[in-house]
Amino acid sequence: MKVLSVFGTRPEAIKMGPLVRALEAAPGIHSVVCITGQHRAMLDQVMSLFGIQPDHDLDVMVANQTLNGLCGRLFAKLDALYEQVQPDRVLVHGDTSTAMTAALAAFHRRIPVGHVEAGLRTGNLDQPWPEEMNRRVIDVVADHLFAPTASSRYNLEQENLGGRITITGNTVIDALEQTVDRIDRDAPLRAGLDAAFPFLTPGRKLLLVTGHRRESFGDGFANICRALAELARRPDLEIVYPVHLNPNVQGPVHQHLGGLDNVHLIEPQDYLHFVRLMQRAHVVLTDSGGVQEEAPALGRPVLVMRDVTERPEAVQAGVVKLVGTDAARIVAEVGAACDAAPTPARFRPDASPYGDGRASARIVAALRGVPFDEFVPGLAADALSTPSLTEATS
Repeated sequence: MKVLSVFGTRPEAIKMGPLVRALEAAPGIHSVVCITGQHRAMLDQVMSLFGIQPDHDLDVMVANQTLNGLCGRLFAKLDALYEQVQPDRVLVHGDTSTAMTAALAAFHRRIPVGHVEAGLRTGNLDQPWPEEMNRRVIDVVADHLFAPTASSRYNLEQENLGGRITITGNTVIDALEQTVDRIDRDAPLRAGLDAAFPFLTPGRKLLLVTGHRRESFGDGFANICRALAELARRPDLEIVYPVHLNPNVQGPVHQHLGGLDNVHLIEPQDYLHFVRLMQRAHVVLTDSGGVQEEAPALGRPVLVMRDVTERPEAVQAGVVKLVGTDAARIVAEVGAACDAAPTPARFRPDASPYGDGRASARIVAALRGVPFDEFVPGLAADALSTPSLTEATS
């Protein structure tokens, strides 16, 4: 079976990295990797981390591109690639425009599509935009729907879709487990990662911030920046913000926060450095989907600068709280979280609602037709070890 995995952004690469490695090791599967080249430097870092060498690089990025322009170039290049490779299946991840275009282009050629991280929903096409629409389109055309959680499967069942639904857990937890294990076992590596942040002051609490959502451009980001400027007045707090490369983020962030002594506006970090920052953080403030899954698995409290989320499980579990982009609310909620006693950061797969580190093995088993146990939150990874899962990654 020839399986073509298509992805283009850093978050996609993080979540597809462990799966690509599992596909490469699986008997009976010929794994082919295509990257589309968004955010080149960050993408290359993740590919190197997981030891993945792409077979095809579409290199579609242009300056000041529109979503329609990106999708148009992707359709043309992917159609030619599918003709050349003749895959038996295309795998896409999540909710990016790359994933949606790759899935639809495969559907037009009657190539079966597997959707990794299927079934997440907010119910609002504007939030997140355009990701909510992208994910729905992929789920309509996919014949294999790899849902990370039971609520994701429920969403898919309510829509009466034709694809086979499997609860796998999320591959991001696979990536996080592998990365945390590497950091924890390698003291020189850990020291080298910490040396990249010499500005951090011992004894101060660390607020880690990420923000890039399109629906927050304009007033939303201005409010976020005002909140961070107010929080920076706390003498016990240090704010680290890896600033997304999008000019709509860079502009207001540097305008409002540049020059504040305890606000560190840094370049986007590779995955090893970012995981280390999550380990060291007292609280995480984000609008990222992936961080909503990763930080709770490390025991970090997460405040989400969105009004709705397609990942409700952590909210229901009380480890994630939605705070929107209202400045006063952000200040109040971050302050309350910072005043709470810190907890040690350690990987807790048994406590994560999103995975146990074995999502990739389940997906490979499903593709090969090998029996396996679906993901059940709250069970340690060892309790889910079965012969079928062992065979899937042997």
